[in-house]
Amino acid sequence: MQKYLELFLSPKVIAPIITIIVMFIFYKILKSIIKKIFNFKTKKIKQNKQITLMNFFITVVRTICLVITITIILGIYGVETSAIIASLGAVTVVLGLAFQDLLKDFIAGIAFIFEDSYNVGDWVTINGFKGEVVSLGMKTTRIKAYEGQILIINNGSITEVINHNAANSLAIVDVNVSYESDIEKVEKVLANLCQKLQNKLEHLKGDIEVLGIEKLDESAIVFRITVEVEAGNQFAIQREIRKQVKLELDKNAIEIPYNQLVIHERV
Repeated sequence: MQKYLELFLSPKVIAPIITIIVMFIFYKILKSIIKKIFNFKTKKIKQNKQITLMNFFITVVRTICLVITITIILGIYGVETSAIIASLGAVTVVLGLAFQDLLKDFIAGIAFIFEDSYNVGDWVTINGFKGEVVSLGMKTTRIKAYEGQILIINNGSITEVINHNAANSLAIVDVNVSYESDIEKVEKVLANLCQKLQNKLEHLKGDIEVLGIEKLDESAIVFRITVEVEAGNQFAIQREIRKQVKLELDKNAIEIPYNQLVIHERV
């Protein structure tokens, strides 16, 4: 029993454990500092950009702490870490050849972050897949589609990026009314509705406008309403405008045409 106790309390057992604990605490402190720095609200950096940079620096710090911990533990067991470090040049070349794709992903991830191509929370289309960026790591990017599917793609494989949050979006609502409608009355009703909605709807970046008659369809006159909104909010705004348009047209007895099926019965 004494033998096992002495073995357990020997420097080669205790020292690595203490090293791991100290480095873990050190990592937690650095992580906390990084979070506090990036949680500081500033107008110069968008919130999505702050989250992306914060996650990136936490990953870098975690990797550095892991490397330092392994190096110290190897030194405790008598491994010549200086020789290992001296041979890193040759090792780097070998690893570079062996892990070309990994390095490509890493470099691409850094480029996406610092070029502000996209950030966590942005709606993007990457290689034809549309969704919200849920994570941007050193190796991969995760995108969640509206229906819930998640695409995990290597950063180095990304060839095409469309960032839907890079600029404001345009909400477009087409309103169909019958040919029997008084178009002057319709325009007035829609214009009054747009004025009411201007102060009620959120995320607007411009005025709600009735552009006028968009087209003369087979069975309807089509009016178009547009408004510039914050990126990603156009669909919710469009749904609300359609709802209010239907209520307003009903209130003013303006007919919305719909397809009808006429059946002729032979006698």
